[in-house]
Formats: sequence, C-alpha cells, structure tokens
Amino acid sequence: MCALRVDLDEAVTRLRAGEAVAVPTETVYGLAADARNESALRRIFATKGRPLTNPLIVHIRGREQLTDWAASVPAAATALLDACWPGPLTLVLPARAEVSRLVTGGADSVALRCPSHPLFRELLARFGGALCAPSANRSGYVSPTTAEHVLADYSTEPLAVLDGGACALGIESTIVRPCGDMLDVLRPGAVPVERLRELWSGTVTVPASADVVVPGSAPRHYAPATRVQVVSRTALESAGHDDVVICRGTPPPTCARVECLPDEPIGYARGLYALLRRLDAGGYSRLLVEAVPEQERWQAVRDRLRRAALRR
Repeated sequence: MCALRVDLDEAVTRLRAGEAVAVPTETVYGLAADARNESALRRIFATKGRPLTNPLIVHIRGREQLTDWAASVPAAATALLDACWPGPLTLVLPARAEVSRLVTGGADSVALRCPSHPLFRELLARFGGALCAPSANRSGYVSPTTAEHVLADYSTEPLAVLDGGACALGIESTIVRPCGDMLDVLRPGAVPVERLRELWSGTVTVPASADVVVPGSAPRHYAPATRVQVVSRTALESAGHDDVVICRGTPPPTCARVECLPDEPIGYARGLYALLRRLDAGGYSRLLVEAVPEQERWQAVRDRLRRAALRR
C-alpha cells in the first residue's frame, strides 16, 4: 500500500470515518483528523511519530466557533482576528474543560486557527466540524508544501492526500497568546511580528522561551537528514565539492553547487522547504546556508534555519 490522492468527497468520507487525511493549507500541508474524535487524533500522532505532549492546532471555519473551544476570548484580540482571519495566525487561549488533552498536549490552553486556503475551507464546511492538522511531515522533518512531498514521505503507507497545489506561503502560522495588554509571540511564522505590532494596541513580546509548549517548539525541527550549517556570506566561499550552498540573491563565487532564494523574507520562506527537501535527496555532505538578516521581518525564517541546523 502507498499514499494516494483523493478528491474532496473521499476526504470528507475518510475524516468522518475517523481517518487522518493530508490536506492543503496556505502555510504547509497538514495531517488532518476530527478534533472531537480521540481515536482519530491518536492516528495523527501515530502516523507522524509525534510525541503525545506536542499540542495540536484546531482549525475552525471562523470566529463563531471560537467559543466552542476557548473558555474566554479577550476583546483585545478583535483587531487581530479582523486583519488576520482567515489566515496564518494561531491564537492560544484558555481551553474549555471538555477539550481533549490530546489536543492541548496536556495543557489548559488550546491553539486555534481559521485557515484561508479555499480547498481546506470547503473541506471544513463539508465536514461540519473542526479539524486538527499539524504539518503532514514525519515528526521533526521538513514540512511539506506540495502533495508530492506528502506522497513521498508516506510512500509505503495508505495515507489519503487531498491535492490543493503548492502552498502559497510555505511556512507555518504565527502562534500568539493574548494576556491582558500583552501579546506573546510563541512561534514566529507567516504573519510578521512587525505586522502584529501594528494591530495590537498593547505590548508585543517575543519570549526567548515560552512557559507553554506550542507546535513546532522542539529545539531541532524542520530539519533535513543532511547536515545544515548557517554561515556568513564570506564563509560560503570555503564550501567543498560535496557541499551545496543556499544563498540570498546573487550567488557568491564558490566551487560548490549554489542555489539561490529571494533576498526578501516572503519569497524566501515560500521556497525554503521545497528546496531543503530537494537538496536532501542529492547526497551532499552539507547544506551551507547564508545567514539571513537580524531583522524582525526575517524572524520566522531565521527560527526555521536555526532549528534545522541543530545537530542530533
């Protein structure tokens, strides 16, 4: 058996039967299952090899479903929801008592997102409930941004894949937690911190370490099997014949193979995971990645590269 593409009707049927189905979102492909079905949720963890302590994001159709999951929603979050939903922003809020601890990772809070991908939104509407959908990669590996990535990851398993084309953003959602007049950015992502500062009337903080576990917070994550090193542009010139260089903009002089990503964070993020996956299959000794700027708008990309470069 191997992973196979299914249409929307088949995806809905399988989800209602308690199966996990790989689905497209605007960020990355997710491994979706019924958020109210504990057996289905366990399929997510088993399929990915994901620790049960790693919480899941609940994907809902709109803010009218927020109070089905959250015990309270601060009024200050209204501007965020108006500007960013549907879209790649996840809110961490106090969970209702009946929310499964498989969803929350054992915590008292729940992560909620309203996706903007049209096919995923249609899937949610037809399914009629909420779906948990962490990234559809094997736990710790590079997130998939096309159906082909998912099919390759599960080539020996009968996983259903709903093909919605390449993901528009290519990087995971930003996870935030409102707390009084503070907004904690628990995971940088597709909504830049600078945009949050424009929308939030209070203080936006980016804690060095959070007091709550959120998806994608493992020290080593988003990582290919090939060793990744983040280095200065000057250091790229010392790359060996068995290395491949990933740079921004114009390639530097080097004897190694060179791959270039755009010198701006949106385009860079969109292409990063697909490039890491392709190069991981090339048999290189190292992936030497040019360091990105120490600017807030590059924060999500910088976070992903840092996690990918940590040694096992």
